[in-house]
Amino acid sequence: MKDTFDLLVKTNFPPIKRAQLDTLQVNLGYLCNQQCLHCHVDASPRRKEIMDAETVDYVLEFLQSNNIKTLDLTGGAPEMNPEFCSLVKQASDMGVHVIDRCNLTILLEPGYHDMAAFLAENKVEVIASMPCYLEENVDAQRGKGVFNSSIEGLKLLNKNGYGIDEKLQLNLVYNPQGINLPPSQNVLELTYKKELQKRFGISFNHIYTITNMPIKRFGSTLVSKGLFEEYMQLLKSSYSQQNLEGVMCRTTLSVDWQGYVYDCDFNQMLNLNVGVSEEKTHLKDFLNKDLSGQNIAIMDHCYGCTAGEGSSCGGALV
Repeated sequence: MKDTFDLLVKTNFPPIKRAQLDTLQVNLGYLCNQQCLHCHVDASPRRKEIMDAETVDYVLEFLQSNNIKTLDLTGGAPEMNPEFCSLVKQASDMGVHVIDRCNLTILLEPGYHDMAAFLAENKVEVIASMPCYLEENVDAQRGKGVFNSSIEGLKLLNKNGYGIDEKLQLNLVYNPQGINLPPSQNVLELTYKKELQKRFGISFNHIYTITNMPIKRFGSTLVSKGLFEEYMQLLKSSYSQQNLEGVMCRTTLSVDWQGYVYDCDFNQMLNLNVGVSEEKTHLKDFLNKDLSGQNIAIMDHCYGCTAGEGSSCGGALV
């Protein structure tokens, strides 16, 4: 896989600083039952990196000591971490809003058939990957047979009240294919709701459009096809200053499977230390620490969050 770090490090992206921290995004490991082309963490069934129980305890301590309102769990497939259910239950009992970034197909895997019911019982918000409502497009990006499994996963979530009960939020994620920015999030949501309801009787709350980042697997593909410079030019020419206020790194702290912290999930994948730190910083060293006003580490990939309508883990910014 071709590394894009050296192609991104020189940047003229404007400096940004942290606001009040309200979300802790935790990567529970790179183990996944899928291997998607656009995956910026290079997750797969072969990965061995996974967060242990001791580090999970630090996550819980941080939530409490720093009065964090939202715990955003990602991976890989976060549900494949043996500590997943315990973490979700304890965080929920603290009154923390928990998000599970689910690939849908994991809900059908042996050993995970009760996961949808568990998520519903604990009022976990599900943000699910669904790059299209057409089989050929989804399978091209995520692997043969993934579309049909994803549809069954959505039906299972609907059966447990997701997308129907207002307390059980089911939101979908759209990643564009090729060197394109996402279309209008509002327009796409209307289309998705119409098509998924008409074709499969599926309901959901919102759709989040997320720009593909020129790093890891997607970045490597761009370099291999000679499209890296063209894609970067698209991101830079589509830059919108109004998106700077809403970028997720201002209010979110990202944690890797070992407990080290980063300004965002993308910086984590680039091994770009939090702020201007020269060394990795562990979550345990940030207990009771106010990060407001701290500089955020930036490189050229940051244009991905500010291009067009903007992009974050919560979708478009405008």
